[in-house]
Amino acid sequence: MKNLILILIIALLAPVANAAKPKSIKYVEDLVLEDETIYSHYVVNCTNGATSDISAWDNRKLWCVGKGSRDPEACAKKQIKTAKRVCSAA
Repeated sequence: MKNLILILIIALLAPVANAAKPKSIKYVEDLVLEDETIYSHYVVNCTNGATSDISAWDNRKLWCVGKGSRDPEACAKKQIKTAKRVCSAA
């Protein structure tokens, strides 16, 4: 019985342990849109080798998935939260 419980716990935690995580976040450039809005472009390198773009808006107060994207569903107030989101999706 104890072995069965241990196997179930390992099976439940295995996907969490294997999920890709951010390895580095590198600034690329600041971009100016036609309406004079400025955002910063960053590239996230993940532990699984994938790379993804994230954007910083409002003087780095809002972090969004994608280059130039500002979709409220894909944004967070913390850089690391957005980086984790893109790595787990990659």
